[in-house]
Amino acid sequence: MTVRHASCSCGQLHLTVDGEPARVSMCHCLECQRRTGAVISNQARFKTEQVTVSGKATTWQRTAESGSVITFHFCPVCGSTVYWENDAFPGVIVVAVGAFADPTFPAPGIAVWEQTRHSWLELPADTPPTHMAKQG
Repeated sequence: MTVRHASCSCGQLHLTVDGEPARVSMCHCLECQRRTGAVISNQARFKTEQVTVSGKATTWQRTAESGSVITFHFCPVCGSTVYWENDAFPGVIVVAVGAFADPTFPAPGIAVWEQTRHSWLELPADTPPTHMAKQG
């Protein structure tokens, strides 16, 4: 079984993840752009039982455009958002792909909230578009 490790920038908040993600996606919503400081957010969904969390996290919640409540878990030392939970997807932990710092991590298989995608950002040709109302 594949074991991966994700962490914040300083390494204080660390995840050990067993197995493959159920889905890897990229989100173009404006809130993800603000949260990451980038024009796109990449995330991987795992079942809660696949993830072991070590270290301390601070949380912050917001209501998504879809109406679901998202709880972000970030490092209180360096501020990196490492993972989050969305009440629309119980039993799922969503991990920021960049927190794995692994260039071999599986590519996103879906793009969401494309209506706010930057026009100059090109997606891989095989990425199916969607305008899903649920982020992450």
